[in-house]
Amino acid sequence: MKTALITGITGQDGAYLSEFLLGKNYRVIGLMRRSASSDVIGERLRWLGVIDKVTLVEGNLTDLGSLIRTVQTYQPDEVYHLAAQSFVATSWQQPSLTGLVTGLGAVTMLEAVRIARPQARFYQASSSEMFGKVQAIPQSETTPFYPRSPYAAAKLYAHWMTVNYRESFGMHASSGILFNHESPLRGIEFVTRRITDGVARIKLGLADHLTLGNVEAKRDWGHARDYVRAMWLMLQQNVADDYVIATGRTMRVADFAALAFAAAGLSMDDHVRTDQALMRPAEVELLLGDPRKAERVLGWKASVTLEQLAAEMVEADLARLSR
Repeated sequence: MKTALITGITGQDGAYLSEFLLGKNYRVIGLMRRSASSDVIGERLRWLGVIDKVTLVEGNLTDLGSLIRTVQTYQPDEVYHLAAQSFVATSWQQPSLTGLVTGLGAVTMLEAVRIARPQARFYQASSSEMFGKVQAIPQSETTPFYPRSPYAAAKLYAHWMTVNYRESFGMHASSGILFNHESPLRGIEFVTRRITDGVARIKLGLADHLTLGNVEAKRDWGHARDYVRAMWLMLQQNVADDYVIATGRTMRVADFAALAFAAAGLSMDDHVRTDQALMRPAEVELLLGDPRKAERVLGWKASVTLEQLAAEMVEADLARLSR
């Protein structure tokens, strides 16, 4: 039985990845930071019915000793580094924390693996936000990066350090440059969940409008369940490498909202308002990924359409709010 260590196991991707790996008969160890809200921190794992099937251990990305002890104790075959301060808007308010956790945290994890389990295969969760002010359309593995937020800059540091550890120490370390991936487990602060939660509230008579920021921004959205499968496929390759994971289709925030409202039998035009206060200081206007390398090398392809994704998220939020 293989052992996988997942940082950020209580997040959207960590929960879906846990479910996926358990289905492949892995022993799953999840690193989680100490929190006063520990009674609810595993809610996503609970939602998928896997919380009793994983082992949760305390550790912190800012504490190398705790990471080394965890790696030494569990001797993972694969390490999936997903943990980060991952909300872009917060990164402008907490840039130092974002750099420490999202950037240096990845290096601390890489160092712990290099010291305690150098033969383990390592996955780094890179981000399409690194492309920022895009230099080419679509964006591929060779497109130059131009980060437009503290979050994106921190992710870029973590990405290049993963490449550096691969080239300096011969580690099997791969990065997935994942474009936006959503699901019913997405945090409420992210725009897609903000939309589907708002739609559900309006449908149930709990609200009469939804306030959004820049509805003209374009994103390449997929389902998180598809994207965690790509993470696993990267670590099954003989040679480590970096891959863009995307659908190859871009749509405006307004288009996603229209799909979500339509899924609930409502019209977006009757309920959406915009607020300048929700705009980013520096916007990423267009993200469109080129997944051909992942399709060719990994045999990976997105299976869930944006229409299906929006409908699933609205249905889940309606169910949550109806309880």
